[in-house]
Amino acid sequence: MRTWDSSADIVVVGYGGAGVAAALAARESGADVLALDRFLGGGATALSGGIVYAGGGTWVQRAAGVQDDIENMLAYLRAEVGDAVSEQTLRRFCEGSAAMIDWLSSHGVPFQPSLCPYKTSYPTDDHYLYYSGSENSGGFRDLAKPAQRGHRAHGRGVSGKKLFGPLAKSAARHGVRVQTGTRATELVIEDGRVVGVRAISLADAPVKVRRRFATLARISAKPGVYHPGLRNAVGKLMDRIEARYGRTVRIQARSGVILTTGGFIANGAMVGQHAPDYPWAEGLPLGTAGDDGSGIAMAQAAGAATGKMDALSTWRFIAPPSAFFGSIAVDANGQRMIDESRYGAAMGAAIATAPGNRAWLLVDAELLAESQRQLGGQSVWFQRMQTERLMRVKRVTGHTLEDVAARAGIEPAALRKTVDAHNRAIEQHLPDPMGKPADIRKPLRTGPYVLLDISFKARLTYPMPMLTLGGLLVDEDTGAVLTTDGGTIPGLFAAGRAAVGVCSNSYVSGLSLADCVFSGRRAGAHSVQVNSTL
Repeated sequence: MRTWDSSADIVVVGYGGAGVAAALAARESGADVLALDRFLGGGATALSGGIVYAGGGTWVQRAAGVQDDIENMLAYLRAEVGDAVSEQTLRRFCEGSAAMIDWLSSHGVPFQPSLCPYKTSYPTDDHYLYYSGSENSGGFRDLAKPAQRGHRAHGRGVSGKKLFGPLAKSAARHGVRVQTGTRATELVIEDGRVVGVRAISLADAPVKVRRRFATLARISAKPGVYHPGLRNAVGKLMDRIEARYGRTVRIQARSGVILTTGGFIANGAMVGQHAPDYPWAEGLPLGTAGDDGSGIAMAQAAGAATGKMDALSTWRFIAPPSAFFGSIAVDANGQRMIDESRYGAAMGAAIATAPGNRAWLLVDAELLAESQRQLGGQSVWFQRMQTERLMRVKRVTGHTLEDVAARAGIEPAALRKTVDAHNRAIEQHLPDPMGKPADIRKPLRTGPYVLLDISFKARLTYPMPMLTLGGLLVDEDTGAVLTTDGGTIPGLFAAGRAAVGVCSNSYVSGLSLADCVFSGRRAGAHSVQVNSTL
């Protein structure tokens, strides 16, 4: 048998949000940690909005004057999360939420208690604490007092880099070793226990080759999110570099391997296999090329069980501008679809099950004018660009409801019936047919009317981002990977979107990153604890 090329107590495979959290937790427990990443590290976390869902009275909430407690947070998330995790795990997640923000702050992640005064999908650089889910929407208000729990890492633009960057720097200061340009391909198992990984490494490649690979990795990341064709082309070049210059290495994990390789939205064949009836091909894959399911596949080859593999989160955000929450969303039959004030993933799920995946927002002249006034002050550049295109290009206008319906191919009588029911409920102070809170509703009765096309189509002009939520089943107390017969695979742990977690049923902004930190720290700490008992 070949000797090991390198070794560590804990080997973390994939170095994004969950990976750096796992590495830090393992290092804090005294382990020697080596993290591997095929690209440059950061994963989808570094490209994200940098939102961490936290509550129960975090220091940020207290500083902003937001009143929240653990039971209140739990009541909301219980309805949102469902059976993705057990009641005990969800309670542990909520009970440790404030301490998680303290932990992130202690490692340099900057937060700021500037409260966003309006509901939005992502706040401007003036605001860093906001309603990032459906807390203030119909139904949920009855379960829990609405509280702002979307903690945005403080930094201009899309601030995921302000979350991952400080954590990576802290990990380096604490002695975590990181090896980029290294793609894990297989788990090494001896006597039924995971003892390491096989990988393809570019560590010995010429400097100019490694620099070229790094440049391609950067192109594949952010530009590749919006241009899957570009990402695929760049990926083929990277594959060639690995094939020519990569060297197969064996890396020993004396205590355990932690898989934090992300989901599988970048693997179209895998998504199609597990969600064949979902219109995933019409969406925009959200993540990096590393979200290819490779970590999940490696574990499955070792007997691992998976869950929620058919769960996808599809986002159709209609705000900013916040005035659009007063619109009504209708399908191709003119039927109302949802409480429009719900989080964008709920809207996306409704469109995914609508006839032909077609949907429109109906606004009248007053609502459209209010929306146009709000847009500049409530949006960041990418939101403004997409919404302006929606209002200028993806629109149908008519002087009457019947006129605009006919122009859009919707049955006029059906749309009239839907709008009349909406207006009547407002006028007679009756509950909204879809449960929208009264203070958000607006009557629609001033022509001309506009139908804005929010369907799945138009990947580049008005994209429908989506990501996978399922993954490896893990022991919810330790993060150890479960087998198909209910046992655990010794020496193997998983966290983040490579594993089933808090957000595997329902997604709201910040819940995935919060789960990455929660599950990553859990796996990191317990992988070391398990070793100490051997």
